Amino acid sequence: MTLDWTPSFPLVWLGIIALLVVLIALYSLWRRLPGLIWRSLAVLLIIGWLSGPHLLHPVLHPQPQDALIVVDQSPSMEIKNRHSLADHAARQLSEQAQHLPNLHLHYVDASGGNGRGTRLFETIEREALNVPNLAGVFLLTDGMNHDTPAQLPTSLKDSSGRILPLHVLLTAKGEEIDRRLRVLSSPPYVLLGQEAHIRLQVDDLGASPGKPVDIMEHLDDGRSVVLAHTVTNHPVDLTVPITHAGTTLKEVYATPRADEVSLRNNSVLLKIQGVRNRLRVLLVSGVPNQGARVWRQLLKADPSVDLIHFTILRSPETEDDTPLSDLALIPFPTHELFEQKINSFDLIILDGFRNQGILPESYLRNISHYVRQGGALLVTAGPELTQTGSLQDTPLSDILPAHVPPDNGVVTRAFRPRLTAQGEGHPVTSGLPLNGPWGKEWGPWFRYLKPDSVQGESLLSTPDGTPLLVLSHQGQGRVAMLLSDQIWLWSRGEQGGGPQKELLRRLAHWLMKEPDLEENRLDAHIEHNQLIVERHLITRSPPLQADIMSPSGQHHSLTLVPQATYGLLRGVLPLPTPDTYENRIWTIRQNALVAFAAAPEQNPLEDSDLRSTAKILSPLVTSSHGGLFWIGTNTLPTIRQVAENTSLAGSDWAGLPIHQEMLSGASKTTPLLPAWSVLLGVLCLLALGWWREGR
Repeated sequence: MTLDWTPSFPLVWLGIIALLVVLIALYSLWRRLPGLIWRSLAVLLIIGWLSGPHLLHPVLHPQPQDALIVVDQSPSMEIKNRHSLADHAARQLSEQAQHLPNLHLHYVDASGGNGRGTRLFETIEREALNVPNLAGVFLLTDGMNHDTPAQLPTSLKDSSGRILPLHVLLTAKGEEIDRRLRVLSSPPYVLLGQEAHIRLQVDDLGASPGKPVDIMEHLDDGRSVVLAHTVTNHPVDLTVPITHAGTTLKEVYATPRADEVSLRNNSVLLKIQGVRNRLRVLLVSGVPNQGARVWRQLLKADPSVDLIHFTILRSPETEDDTPLSDLALIPFPTHELFEQKINSFDLIILDGFRNQGILPESYLRNISHYVRQGGALLVTAGPELTQTGSLQDTPLSDILPAHVPPDNGVVTRAFRPRLTAQGEGHPVTSGLPLNGPWGKEWGPWFRYLKPDSVQGESLLSTPDGTPLLVLSHQGQGRVAMLLSDQIWLWSRGEQGGGPQKELLRRLAHWLMKEPDLEENRLDAHIEHNQLIVERHLITRSPPLQADIMSPSGQHHSLTLVPQATYGLLRGVLPLPTPDTYENRIWTIRQNALVAFAAAPEQNPLEDSDLRSTAKILSPLVTSSHGGLFWIGTNTLPTIRQVAENTSLAGSDWAGLPIHQEMLSGASKTTPLLPAWSVLLGVLCLLALGWWREGR
């Protein structure tokens, strides 16, 4: 609003006349002529009116209003009827907006999840940039948000700095209660035969602590057992025995409350990896060779392996006149190694070993017995195997998977090792890189043994099909036989070399029964809400049936179909959504094999608190002068368009401020001295002058 003038006569003449009138008024004061003073004031009032003073008012035009409706689509909104409440509220707000002028609603979904929790304000900040005339934001949510700022974000202020209202519509009838079970501490790895010490705690969110609660475990037969009696909001310690290598899965849960909002976070999945203690390996080498160095480097590089290496430099029959006090070598402790401590080793490697009376038959029987009772033996053989008195002529011959004839058993020529059909599917050799510095084929070897009988699985062979690497099961133990002493050439990069290090590592760990390298195994995992079951066999097989027991105890039959990979069968079972079952472990059985699969925890942050609550967003609602409404009773606020600088919310209404802007070149005028008021003023002044003169 501004003051302006539109004079009826030139302001100069009006000014001269006004100056003369002022002089007359001063003269009348000096001469004490009161009537003349009031008449002078009447004339000045007329001159003021003739100068045309008036007030200019800008013409204000209401701007279009845009409001954001952000609908929470995070996983926690799947609980109960939260989605339907939010969708119903969005439709009702849309119907109201249709009856309000210049109001446009913009809908956006805030997906949330993906391990990052609910991030409503990240969505608001992004979408507000695309809304030019933002007048307010409606949040349709359960109130559980994980990016709530400490202060009002810039998206809730317009270009002039005015605060815009944040209205929150909560999908519940009021504050809710949720019980959760969480893991305070759990070791990722535990040695076999020991116990994992786990600390858990049951929390009652939104309720008073100290309530009695039981912690239970789901067994794979469908039963449940009590692990501990405790109270809420208090830690409790559990122990889990680790009895086998690989992953141990435990599903534990807290008994539910009758009034809690969801059972989704009442259970936790304990995943503990059972690992062996330091592995003890005995490496016995015959005549010093390059292969012994390869084995030594490989095993010494593994920090989990304790290696004992003996190299036999001469046989017991060799005469040496050197005094014992001058010898730097120690005698081969055959009795200690092969009689007293043989069962303490996880793996025995005989590399180019020529027996020739070094080990009596009783010790060799001990090795055979050691293997059958669960031990592991690896024999790397060269020409010494065809000589008289070799390992083939000892009690070890019963467990060796191949026999090489003494005549024409050694072949000396260049060849390139290759995978057999069984080797393509066996975990020891499956997936070994075929491309590398060596090109599309592995580097050559120059000598191998040609067996006349094989009892086991042949994984590597020569181009003509002669077995090079043979594996077999003997009793409870395992034996591997490498029918060439040339693998060290790969480590030297002969014509590119080959995957010697990875092959020997897998071979050693297969012998020591690493679960992931079992060739006859059943695997299962959950991916993209599908249960994928894989059956590994050492031979090709027709389709097989697997029994699937769901976490709720229901059984499903799944057909495992042969794949292109040798000995591999696979089946896929679509799973229901995680909210349809309480725990997450699926049990898969195929013949005598059992496997377990657990649905991965997709949103640990989202599931940590599943309540509908106003406590997180209410500070921002208060700062923005917005409203907070519980819509669980299907009672929605009414949208009102209100003037700026007035109240923006009530108990049953949500306001959107109307922003007005001036129209360029348009204004309204208001006379500062209306004609009727001037006429009345002049008459009054003249009457007052007449009255004063009359006295």
